[in-house]
Amino acid sequence: MIEKYESDFDKMAEKAYEKSVFTDADRFNEFLENPKAKVFAKDPVFQLMDGILNDYIQNISPVRRAAGVKKSEGARKFIAGLREMNPNKSYYPDANFTMRMTFGTVGDYSARDAVHYSYYTTLQGVMEKEDDSDDEFYVPEKLNELYKAKDYGRWVNEDGELVVCFITNNDITGGNSGSPVINGKGELIGCAFDGNWEAMSGDIAFEDEIQRTIAVDARYILFIIEKYGGATNIIEEMTIVKTEPKEEMPAQEESPEVKEKEEASAN
Repeated sequence: MIEKYESDFDKMAEKAYEKSVFTDADRFNEFLENPKAKVFAKDPVFQLMDGILNDYIQNISPVRRAAGVKKSEGARKFIAGLREMNPNKSYYPDANFTMRMTFGTVGDYSARDAVHYSYYTTLQGVMEKEDDSDDEFYVPEKLNELYKAKDYGRWVNEDGELVVCFITNNDITGGNSGSPVINGKGELIGCAFDGNWEAMSGDIAFEDEIQRTIAVDARYILFIIEKYGGATNIIEEMTIVKTEPKEEMPAQEESPEVKEKEEASAN
């Protein structure tokens, strides 16, 4: 197609949108009712996609694979050199195809000057960012109704809030989404799915002060299953563990002997 339009990409795009069955709902539905391989093969958008894909397979993919092999070889030598230079340093284990566990604590952090993030977010924050024109911030009507009615069921915290996410100082990298987050008792408290953008360099070097893992709270998952999805049958199959907040220890009264000593010291 590039040769046909003499590298005039504007004209090529204009013709593609004008003639393709994929750029018009009526043409697409008509094609689905009477699909023909000939029409498909001559479609300008299909031809463009097919040309790009074939070019990638023939010219780019082999180079990329060869570069990947060289990168792996170089990485092994690089790590070997680091270990030789720093024999007493602890290094991450190679977790490829093995189970890896990392430990950390839940906590807030300061991203930059005058910017501080709490260790958890709530459904209220979801509603504050609601934007029907943006898919990432669209809130379904039923979730809106549950929020307005504060119909959170048993999944609220001690302040009556529905916690959506929390952050920890664990390590996270690509492919970790969905990893279970468990507490010291081995109980599932959430699922990790992202990291903070301030620590994007974490794949190269772990930064204690700003490295954070973002996890969806188990209570929000259960709320979505039960209240939003209505799948109470799934809830009934689970063993739900509720940890009660620790009660404050009552202040101990001082013994008469201690009081006498304090009074004597004061005098």
